Amino acid sequence: MLQQIGAQTYAWVQPDGTWWLNNAGVVAGEDAVLVIDTCATAARTRRFLDAIAGLGPVRYAVNTHQHGDHTYGNSLLPATTVIIGHERMREGLRTDPVIDGCPPFWTPVPDWGPVARRLPDVTVAGGLTLHAGGRRVELRHPGGPAHTTGDLIAWLPDDGVLFAGDLVFAGLTPLVFMGSVPGALAALDWIAAFAPSVLVPGHGPVLRGATDITRVLDDHRRYYELALSIGRAGLARGVSPLEAARGADLGPFASWPDAERIVLNLHRVYTDESDHDFDLAGALTDATTWLGGPMHTAVNE
Repeated sequence: MLQQIGAQTYAWVQPDGTWWLNNAGVVAGEDAVLVIDTCATAARTRRFLDAIAGLGPVRYAVNTHQHGDHTYGNSLLPATTVIIGHERMREGLRTDPVIDGCPPFWTPVPDWGPVARRLPDVTVAGGLTLHAGGRRVELRHPGGPAHTTGDLIAWLPDDGVLFAGDLVFAGLTPLVFMGSVPGALAALDWIAAFAPSVLVPGHGPVLRGATDITRVLDDHRRYYELALSIGRAGLARGVSPLEAARGADLGPFASWPDAERIVLNLHRVYTDESDHDFDLAGALTDATTWLGGPMHTAVNE
């Protein structure tokens, strides 16, 4: 669903925002269109690109981070589109094995369709200001690991619109297993300092106005603080991340979609605060064990 959120600025929102259903964005200028992220599958990306076809040629694209729900559709962009991403995001996508065959941690297993690995043409470290068709778009890295190590936000200062990527999940469980829980906490304050009037999360509904945005950022803070508390207590007791999650009271967060991400996030806490090695396959296995089966995705379409 394409939603106008500013002057020639749009959010592409895919309800309900759970696994592999991301948000993307569009900034249309006088003679150029910038897209912010693509989608997980060929079908979803084509639907997005068809919806914006009348806005002009897509000359630039930004990937907010490496995960496939935001990047696998890159190969469906025009060959002339210049793709921009963080240098660590590019390396993460280059070595991502999931695009080559999704493991059965989800049900149904996503059908990517005819997508191919397409990496950014331009990489940045701290940030970059892009002038797309006369529109000023500031790409900024939060300064450290957060959702991943290579996150970027897209900030439109003239419109007060901020595309947060997966630094923000609205109404569902956030995921930081490839980043840092303290870093994700710090990124919330960093985002708040922009004082956006509209914030497009990586997943979930568009946030409009200070009250709405502050509420969601505060929810994130409470969740991350709880994850740190559970993780540190589990380490002190000498139990595994899965055992720590099984014994935890998630309180109001238990009803959030994708609650099994607590296990993945605890694996990150254990990695960062001990000599625990991060094992991606092991973390995903533990998450499905906690859930009692594969994680739920949207029906392929």
